[in-house]
Amino acid sequence: MNAITSSIFLILALLAFPMAISFTNMEKNTNFPNYVTSCIKYAFFISLIPLSSFFNSGAEIMITNWQWITIGSIKLSLSLKFDFFSIIFLPVALFVTWSIMEFSTWYMHSDPNLNRFIKYLLTFLITMIILTTANNMFQLFIGWEGVGIMSFLLIGWWYGRADANTAALQAILYNRIGDIGLILSMAWFCTKTNSWELQQIFMMSDSNIIPLMGLLLAATGKSAQFGLHPWLPSAMEGPTPVSALLHSSTMVVAGVFLLIRFHPLISNNSTMLTSMLCLGAMTTLFTAICALTQNDIKKIVAFSTSSQLGLMMVTLGINQPHLAFLHICTHAFFKAMLFMCAGSIIHSLNDEQDIRKMGGLAKTMPFTSSCLMIGSLALTGVPFLTGFYSKDLIIETANTCYTNAWALSITLMATSMTAVYSMRIIYFVLMTNPRFPPTIIINENNPLLINPIKRLALGSIMAGFLISYNIPPTTVQVMTMPWYLKMTALIITLAGFTIALDLNNFTNNLSATKPSPTNSFSTSLGYFPTIVHRLVPLKTLSTSFKTALTTLDLIWLEKAIPKVTSTMHTLVSATLSNQKGMVKLYFLSFLISLICMPIILLI
Repeated sequence: MNAITSSIFLILALLAFPMAISFTNMEKNTNFPNYVTSCIKYAFFISLIPLSSFFNSGAEIMITNWQWITIGSIKLSLSLKFDFFSIIFLPVALFVTWSIMEFSTWYMHSDPNLNRFIKYLLTFLITMIILTTANNMFQLFIGWEGVGIMSFLLIGWWYGRADANTAALQAILYNRIGDIGLILSMAWFCTKTNSWELQQIFMMSDSNIIPLMGLLLAATGKSAQFGLHPWLPSAMEGPTPVSALLHSSTMVVAGVFLLIRFHPLISNNSTMLTSMLCLGAMTTLFTAICALTQNDIKKIVAFSTSSQLGLMMVTLGINQPHLAFLHICTHAFFKAMLFMCAGSIIHSLNDEQDIRKMGGLAKTMPFTSSCLMIGSLALTGVPFLTGFYSKDLIIETANTCYTNAWALSITLMATSMTAVYSMRIIYFVLMTNPRFPPTIIINENNPLLINPIKRLALGSIMAGFLISYNIPPTTVQVMTMPWYLKMTALIITLAGFTIALDLNNFTNNLSATKPSPTNSFSTSLGYFPTIVHRLVPLKTLSTSFKTALTTLDLIWLEKAIPKVTSTMHTLVSATLSNQKGMVKLYFLSFLISLICMPIILLI
């Protein structure tokens, strides 16, 4: 136990060391990226000590010291929880980040602020570790806000571009909506259980739906579920290493991880489970449809991330948190590698991201092409690659449990679409003839590019088996099932590959036609950005303008004083005036005047 505690504190010290260096003369320190990469590498190897100890003896530890503050009867202490989830997630996050850091030194080598970029990535990792190891909601909230702020800074790294600024603002605003849910839940638990410690919340909290729905809203914002999803594809405006880190082991899995942490409260609430199941199913299908017609290689991979997050939410909806966590861990390897391969291709083709302007890269970039193929196949769940061990299990579990048939059917449709857009990437990027200018010079022989992608490729092949072999079953498994249920995931994946290959071949012979409504729906991202980002603000602003114009200008400034005054004068003059056109009234008025004048003079 002492060895585990010591190794954990050594990991934290190794990650804090480059942060301490960064406060000195960081901008002139050319070796700073190498320091950070080395520290993360050593931290990864040290993290294998608590991991192997956990696999051997199941040792989980909790470290509580240094009381922060006392608010009434709530005592906030620095409390770290190294249980099943955080002990397994820590080496996965460190391994993936180690590779991304090394890749960043190659990808961003010409950036004048490379050191600051590396520092931001390191801070991103540290805040995610704070989130995953937190044993109270206050620490969890610090990590939660930390990944949000760092995503804002990193997505808007090239702040000279208007699109990058817009994307960064989208990320922070959508996550603000989710934060409302987390703050609501924190306030509820503080009021009802008088504590933010997770153990006390689990023991004392009732099964009220309000805080749980707050947690679901928080996860919807952070993990880009349907309704709060547009920020995730927009985040592609950031540099490719940011996309790789954001989509693999930090920001986007934080929402799913939050729900996994609180699964003792959620597991017995059927309303919450159904909500997660339906939300995840809608997300995985909608984003898979959007990915089908995208032409930006990074946008396709981004939509696939959102689709996989929907699949994780479906897994939580069928009450399998350990399985969702397995998919988080396996997904990190091949998703980071897909983005790094995409970055390698983009750099080699002079910053070209349109897959229609690529082609034939299997011969000119054999290493990147091989790894891109491995990553795409792992994403679709091809047997005995990393993705298979989690994705196939999820489909099998959904097939054999008493679940919502509608949610299951659209999850299966989305799984087949995963194969379709993965095949589309493979076909247009790696196969057919080159469609890029012949003057481009391609070189992928830099060790800073090859080594990290090679490590993640090995992880994409082996990590799934190693992790799934050591995750214990939490429920009684179905020992027998019909062959067609067992083979469902493989059958629909192969069907998706076959249909996609045929359709892609047809594109060589088809003439241009007007886009169909289905195609327009997918290309326009389900009209969601148009409605939410354009139509709603336009209608709101026009309604506000007209209301202000009507109430202020028309009613107050025109009708309230000038029109009322003139109308009153008209009515008074019409009522009291003696101008009736009658001679006797004129004589009477003269008579009154003649009588009044002497009286006034005498007085």
